[in-house]
Amino acid sequence: MVPAPWARHAINCYNGEDIGVHLTLNAEHANYRWGSITNSPSLSSGEGGFPRTIDDLWEHADPAEVLRECRAQIERAIAWGLDPTHLAPHLTAITLRPEFFDIYLELAVEFRLPLRLPSSINEEQAGFPFRKLALEEGVVFPDFFDHDWRYGSRQRVLQSLDTLQAGVTEIHIQPCIDTPEVRALGEIAQSWIDDYELAVNDQEIRDAIDASGATMIGFRELRSLMRTS
Repeated sequence: MVPAPWARHAINCYNGEDIGVHLTLNAEHANYRWGSITNSPSLSSGEGGFPRTIDDLWEHADPAEVLRECRAQIERAIAWGLDPTHLAPHLTAITLRPEFFDIYLELAVEFRLPLRLPSSINEEQAGFPFRKLALEEGVVFPDFFDHDWRYGSRQRVLQSLDTLQAGVTEIHIQPCIDTPEVRALGEIAQSWIDDYELAVNDQEIRDAIDASGATMIGFRELRSLMRTS
């Protein structure tokens, strides 16, 4: 999330891992705020920073400013030294509206990067064939995206590993290092801290991966596929 306050520090910690640009047009927290790096008026809320909700964003956002902002976020990440492996949308803000999805897809083609796309919402529910459009442009994306925006991931992740389908599955968690600053955000912080323990220190998750027979890959492999096909 390039507009977020600690983004530059995150890049300083970067050591070639699979990291994408989380295209950000919302700032959902009341006291932890970030905003447009292009100072775009239609992307700013009355309380400062990006709008908190997707509906507020969709009501006011100018697609031309959305394109400029998202491109600037990618370009800034690259200028900072990141070699991005993929693009993902913050809070699905640019995935489920056709005029914004066109921007998402345009940037994937321009920078030759895979996308995160939802798999729990079908194209009839979305109202447009977002997966078909991506395929037609040669953009690669995982077959399945396993996520739940509610907090706490352990049981969902273990169940997902036990029921994997053939294909590529991205399993989403929100790991966060335990700090006083994170805990100041409120009760939600504990689940993020638990996700960090699950991903970094928990043997149960490693045993579940081994038992599943899955091959672990990252978005770098998908990017290579996209750039060589």
